[in-house]
Amino acid sequence: MKPDRSQALRPPGFIYRKNRQGNELSCEKLPLRELANRFGTPLYIYSSATLKERFQALDRAFRKFRHTVCYSVKANSNLSLLRLLFRLGAGFDVVSGGELARVMKVSRKAAGLAVFSGVGKTADEMDAALAAGILLFNVESESELRLLAPPN
Repeated sequence: MKPDRSQALRPPGFIYRKNRQGNELSCEKLPLRELANRFGTPLYIYSSATLKERFQALDRAFRKFRHTVCYSVKANSNLSLLRLLFRLGAGFDVVSGGELARVMKVSRKAAGLAVFSGVGKTADEMDAALAAGILLFNVESESELRLLAPPN
């Protein structure tokens, strides 16, 4: 039997389930209509099963190498998502002190898996990142490098 084309285009956590009225879009086993009725709209819904599957697929692709898969906090700083990714072993790519603070709300240990990227880092942000024990900086300019490693 051929898969339904509409199902193939949808992320795997979102599927149509049969009910008395026909097909109903669900996230994992939860009907989206019920969630919208319960929490109102607009409503952001994420499939933890899909997120886990996608992270693990990427992590497995590099299993022969020492690596850290880093999630861009800029893409979505939802604390529940960040906690799930941290439990899966993800690191984090941050571009501001605010994003680093979000990661540290997940866990102080999560800061040790953070990569600080982006242009325009302030001296205070870099000091805070150093104090937090981040994994590394992506240095974007000579002036950033001088701030991080002043001459003796």
